[in-house]
Amino acid sequence: MRTQGWATSRGSHSLAILFCILLALSPRGWSSVLVEWTNPALPAARELGFGDLVVPWNGANSPLIASALTQGYRVYLEVPLERASAAAREASRRRLQGVILNIQPSQREELEKALPRLRSANPKLRVLVLDGNGKQPEMRGSLVIKRDTVLEVSSPTAQPWIDTNLALIRIEERLHPAERPLYTFAWTPSESGQQERRATVADYSLAIAEAGAFHADLILKVDEHLQKSLSEHDAEAGKLWGEVLSCAKFYMGKTARPLQAAANVAVVADDLDPGDEVMNLLARHNIPFKVLVPADLKESKLEGIDVVAVFAKPDKDAAERLTTFATGGRTVVVVDAHGSYPWQKSPAVPRNEHTVAYAVGSGTVLELGEPVSDPETFAQDIRRLLGKQNPLLTLWNGLTVIAVPYGEHDGSVKLVEFVNYAGEPVRVQVQVRGSWSTIGYESPEHGCCQTLKREERNGFTEFVIPDLRIAGRVHLETEQPATSKDNRVQPR
Repeated sequence: MRTQGWATSRGSHSLAILFCILLALSPRGWSSVLVEWTNPALPAARELGFGDLVVPWNGANSPLIASALTQGYRVYLEVPLERASAAAREASRRRLQGVILNIQPSQREELEKALPRLRSANPKLRVLVLDGNGKQPEMRGSLVIKRDTVLEVSSPTAQPWIDTNLALIRIEERLHPAERPLYTFAWTPSESGQQERRATVADYSLAIAEAGAFHADLILKVDEHLQKSLSEHDAEAGKLWGEVLSCAKFYMGKTARPLQAAANVAVVADDLDPGDEVMNLLARHNIPFKVLVPADLKESKLEGIDVVAVFAKPDKDAAERLTTFATGGRTVVVVDAHGSYPWQKSPAVPRNEHTVAYAVGSGTVLELGEPVSDPETFAQDIRRLLGKQNPLLTLWNGLTVIAVPYGEHDGSVKLVEFVNYAGEPVRVQVQVRGSWSTIGYESPEHGCCQTLKREERNGFTEFVIPDLRIAGRVHLETEQPATSKDNRVQPR
């Protein structure tokens, strides 16, 4: 579908110190890393640096489980859904930490029935749901777009292609809103025919940084060669793992009350597919989005949203809700959903060969007459529809960086997480909607918190991160009057 054209002072220093104090005193972590282990031998938990160990349960690895308990680990058994009851009995008998259910997309409906029963029958056991269909986070040199079943590769000067798990995590948040997403991935072969890829320090660190920045939990698969080396206390392996831990500790810190992912774009779909390139391209273009299903349109889940992209045929109630939403000055994009809808009472204005627009109140409904065949252009058009005043954030010199804002229920951004997929340091210029007195920056290399210079312009605050390596975090703080400092919103 071609969619082109429709579119610092002493006070600041004190606040920077306060950031670190609040992080140290607050009660909860950013995300958790659970290490998957298969080698019969393993180092002590204090040496590995991670206390949660995942053992794929096959009924014959009892010695490994016993050794892990002796070495001080909290052990989880990973099993497919059909073996969940047997694994739960085994885990309860051996007083393990929990069971992790590796679920296939086709088992979602079965899971919704089995999960409450399993948790009720095992109240002292943690039962977690794993999405095992993640992808290895990495940057490729080219942009690959599928047009009419043909893969087209962009030129070397185009925006690099980033494999990210943000779409998968946003879908998991919608499917299980009461739980933090848990996912894993397999290391991709580096050569044709190679069965296992030996990951580097940068690979492990990027995987941990991505999960931490997206506030999700990760099962980190450690290749067998490194497992063996660590269990034998190999010095070189220990040095490598120490570098990985330095990144992991950045996300093991404590946090204040949880913030929610901020977004002003909603994607509505009845088929929630993490491989959908529209959501992946929105992520790569740093357009914060939330995922909804059609039933959500009947509820009040569009608060703070400026643009809704609908990839489902709305029923009567949903169509009325979308019309009301657009009337308030927002934009609705309906993709390949032919039918009769209330917004069509207004005259149809052609935008291009396949797109017509309807003026609804002070807003607009755009109907695309066919599926999106160019998700790259579609994402760029969504950015244009947001206009100059509505983007939550914008990055310059950040083609290899994904930034994720977090905020309070009122929609104000309080914190931004950054992940750099390039493997090389970059200097990133950032613009965030809103006004703040202090921009506090922390990173695994420099800790918390460096106060960045800021400039306010037309309702936005601009600042520069001078040296973003793999991960970074920005705290946005508004200085309060002296009488109300104790009530200041705490950064997460």
